[in-house]
Amino acid sequence: MAIHFPSEDILLVTASPIIKAVTNFKQISKILEEFDVEEQSSTMLENRFPNIKVIESGVKQLKSEEHCILTEDGNQHLYKKLCLCAGAKPKLICEGNPYVLGIRDTDSAQEFQKQLTKAKRIMIIGNGGIALELVYEIEGCEVIWAIKDKAIGNTFFDAGAAEFLTSKLIAEKPEAKITHKRTRYTTEGRKKETRTKAKADNVGSALGPDWHEGLNLKGTKEFSRKIHIETMCEVKNIYLQEEFRILKKKSLTFPRDHSKKSVTTDKEMWPVYVELTNEKIYGCDFIVSATGVTPNIEPFLHGNSFDLGEDGGLKVDDHMHTSLPDVYAAGDICTASWQPSPVWQQMRLWTQARQMGWYAAKCMAAASLGESIDMDFSFELFAHVTKFFNYKVVLLGKYNAQGLGSDHELMLRCTKGQEYIKVIMQNGRMMGAVLIGETDLEETFENLILNQMNLSSYGEDLLDPNIDIEDYFD
Repeated sequence: MAIHFPSEDILLVTASPIIKAVTNFKQISKILEEFDVEEQSSTMLENRFPNIKVIESGVKQLKSEEHCILTEDGNQHLYKKLCLCAGAKPKLICEGNPYVLGIRDTDSAQEFQKQLTKAKRIMIIGNGGIALELVYEIEGCEVIWAIKDKAIGNTFFDAGAAEFLTSKLIAEKPEAKITHKRTRYTTEGRKKETRTKAKADNVGSALGPDWHEGLNLKGTKEFSRKIHIETMCEVKNIYLQEEFRILKKKSLTFPRDHSKKSVTTDKEMWPVYVELTNEKIYGCDFIVSATGVTPNIEPFLHGNSFDLGEDGGLKVDDHMHTSLPDVYAAGDICTASWQPSPVWQQMRLWTQARQMGWYAAKCMAAASLGESIDMDFSFELFAHVTKFFNYKVVLLGKYNAQGLGSDHELMLRCTKGQEYIKVIMQNGRMMGAVLIGETDLEETFENLILNQMNLSSYGEDLLDPNIDIEDYFD
């Protein structure tokens, strides 16, 4: 916005003293991009762009008819155009329980690290990105991981890819940690009193993609990893120690050996107990709730009739415009409500937040100048690159055959411990792919999905390791 309108005032209203900046941006292919997310002080932004002013305050109310917002510090700000980017907040399995931690922002990640240093056993609930990374990174502490699906990482993988990654979980973790040259998460000691209030309202901004780098995630024990996964279950009850004693319930010890079916009662007393829907009860030091997020729309609803999506986000059209005049939205808070490309879907991820923010700024600029603008190319194809269990993971298009029904075929190539490649085909055309490991196929596959070339004649040869398919389609 600041570049488009150097002479206009641009306000960034944020409840947090630090802002997120995209750094080390790399365009891997036409659509795939990699970047780090760094926390910087808001003065960095103001110094770079003299027309940007950062207001550190939460929003109390949006008065869309009057084109103004009221901030918690008692001020009001008028706007010509407004973009809501308030993200999403974690769905906690239970509010107000001191033994249940959500991991969402800087402060909660540090609180988690502090608790972990005293822990012998923790329980992780959830099956998304944060749960996957935690389970892999934690050492010296027993981890019981409860997931509602059959296999791990259901948002990102099918059972085959999950199996490929699970073998890495059981293996000992190698010592060599690559150090990341990037700032650690810190909100320092400044504004302690405002932070405790902020903490209660969960307003910190979301963590960057490699948030656990530089956090020492070690428990009290001397072993590397001990993980037990309970599948197809959810949390039924949470008991505190006293309550558990009174109810005379029995909890289980940490399962040592998968083959032995004998289940022993745990003699040790734990601060908190979790009863799962599969009737099993485990005691632990604390519970990590990593069960996804819900769009953070609350502060803006009063007195405004936004159209909301089924997932609770603010509906936006193909120009990131909400149902209210001059109000736009981008990132986790919004629900994409245009007719999407057949190989794109919305996911609440950093890559999409960056693309939507960038595109929303262009749309707001075009609308102000009365110009028309085409949909940004990044919405043509879903493309995401990340790291799980130290493997590079690339997801393209309908990588889990989302919405394709039974009318599709899968092609697989897997080398244990090295790579896992899955391609989704429909009527001879590539619709999606999952690439785990250093496959170097992302650019080729991205092009094959985008140009929808008929690949029927190649059959299984498409994934033949002896054929340099990358070279062939160049």
